[in-house]
Amino acid sequence: MRKAKPKKRVILPDPVFNDVRVSKFVNHLMYDGKKNTSYTIFYSALETVKSKMPNEEKTALEIWKKALENITHQVELKSRRVGGAKFQVPTEIRPDRKESISMKNLILYARKRGGKTMADKLAAEIVDAYNEQGGAYKRKEDMHKMAEANRAFAHFRF
Repeated sequence: MRKAKPKKRVILPDPVFNDVRVSKFVNHLMYDGKKNTSYTIFYSALETVKSKMPNEEKTALEIWKKALENITHQVELKSRRVGGAKFQVPTEIRPDRKESISMKNLILYARKRGGKTMADKLAAEIVDAYNEQGGAYKRKEDMHKMAEANRAFAHFRF
């Protein structure tokens, strides 16, 4: 689109927690329009998280939100071509993109895990992210290290 910016779609909150972020997460988790299945997976994953961490005073939803916060990137690297050479330029990320990237990473690394069901894998990845470990957290740390290493090219920002 050249002139008009596309309108942001309104996402309705989920039925159990009445939270828009949960709906966005479930939309990322969904395959082939099977939203009910995604909700089932997500809610059972939160139940598993609650049973895995009984001594935690926070609710399962708060644990999930903290886990997302722990794996959220602050900067990303974008390729920029300057004078025949490509540089990896660290740039800050918009807040809505940060949220989306963290959700996608959590789901991606949950799918890669070993486990019986997707709910179990997702619960294990949420617990790991909450404890600042696991694949999604490692990815965030690696991205921040690369951005720090390429900080010299920050003046090429566009």
